[in-house]
Amino acid sequence: MLDRHAQALLRPVLNAAARVLVRTGVGADALTWLGFVLGLAAGVAIASQAWMAGLALLLASRLLDGLDGTVARLTQPTDAGGFLDIALDFLFYATIPLAFAVANPTANALPAAVLLASFIGTGSSFLAFAALAEKRGLADTTLPGKSFYFLGGLTEATETIAVFAAMCFWPGYFSVLAYGFAVLCAITTGMRVVWGYRRLR
Repeated sequence: MLDRHAQALLRPVLNAAARVLVRTGVGADALTWLGFVLGLAAGVAIASQAWMAGLALLLASRLLDGLDGTVARLTQPTDAGGFLDIALDFLFYATIPLAFAVANPTANALPAAVLLASFIGTGSSFLAFAALAEKRGLADTTLPGKSFYFLGGLTEATETIAVFAAMCFWPGYFSVLAYGFAVLCAITTGMRVVWGYRRLR
C-alpha cells in the first residue's frame, strides 16, 4: 500500500548512491547478496535479543535491497538478478519472525508460526500472479521497471519493514504485532486472489 510513496521518497537518494556504486564497479547481484547476508545477521542478532543491533542490520539490509534494483536499472537488468532478488527477499522475510521465535520460544513461537503462514499466502499469491502475468504479457503500470508484476495490498515491503522495526523497538509486544500483521496479510492475500482471478479471466 505504501511502497509507491516510499519509493518516490527514497528515489533521489537511491539514484545518487547507485550512480556512485556503478562508477566504482559494484554490481547489482553483489548488493543483493550483501543485503541478504546483513538480513541473516539481523536474524542472528534478534535471536540473541540484541534488538537494536538487529534493527540496524535489518534496515541496512533493506537499504541494499533498494539499491540493487536501482543499480541494475542504471546498468543492465537481468532475469537472473531479478530472480535472485525476489528469492532472497522471501528468505529474509521468513528469517525475522523465526528469529523472534528463537529469542523467546515460549511467548513467540505460535505468533511467529501464524505470521509465517500468512507470509506464505501473500508470497504465493504474488508469485503465482506474476508468473501468469508474464505469460499473458501483462504490464505493471504501478511499479514499472520491476522484474515481476507487483500486486499491491495492505501489506507490502514498506509495511513489513515498519512492523519488523516495531517488533525490535517493542519485543515484548511481538505477539500482538505478529497476530495483527498476520490478519492484514490474510486480507491482502484475499484481495490478491480475488483481483488476480478476475484479471486473468
